[in-house]
Amino acid sequence: MIERLGAWLRQRPVVWVLAPGIVLMVVGLVVFGVLLEAVLDGDELWALDQEVLAWMVAHRTDLMTAVLAAITFVTGPVVLPIAVAVGCAVWVRVRREWWRPSLLALAMIASTLVGLAVKGFVGRERPPAETMFIPGAETTASFPSGHTLGTATLLLVAGYLDASRHPTRGRVVAWAVATVVGTGLVALSRLYLGYHFLSDVLAAIALAVAVLGVVCAVDRWHVWRRRDVPPTERLPVQP
Repeated sequence: MIERLGAWLRQRPVVWVLAPGIVLMVVGLVVFGVLLEAVLDGDELWALDQEVLAWMVAHRTDLMTAVLAAITFVTGPVVLPIAVAVGCAVWVRVRREWWRPSLLALAMIASTLVGLAVKGFVGRERPPAETMFIPGAETTASFPSGHTLGTATLLLVAGYLDASRHPTRGRVVAWAVATVVGTGLVALSRLYLGYHFLSDVLAAIALAVAVLGVVCAVDRWHVWRRRDVPPTERLPVQP
């Protein structure tokens, strides 16, 4: 049975090309679905959300608040899109390529649209205004966190597009650390400043993983179609 499955897969290399992206999509969507169901049902996750929010508000300091407020401003809906647009334009200009920067830009647009659609569908209220760093500063729905979704998508997709062409251990580790630290800081800022619940930022990260899966599948298929070598040798080559 295993030999027959192996022979079937060898005859269909496109399966190997698309498999990593499909796995990422499934994992991200499953985790997101679990969190969405918990939020809609209002079960025990609601109590955890409240406990985390209360702990964050109770342990604020002037220094930490200032640092995290700056982080949440830089990764907001004004600064981050401009930074991504400029970065992609520079990428096209300097590297003389369009595929990878276009994928990154489209991934950011797609994640934003999906996040807004989910916000509209779920309609979850924000934490109480008295817990916010600036009461009433956030008026859109709470689930999922747009700041966290945008940052996680940017770091995951940019890391994949760079490391997949130059898969050295140092590069992969550097991107992994940057993604964990960067996303973690933004998620922490949203919780610490009282603008989101824990489930909001976790759902945003899950959606970002699903977006990464789509990008991975599309990119691997694109590179595979453009090379006359085995799939395992195509991916590190810049299209």
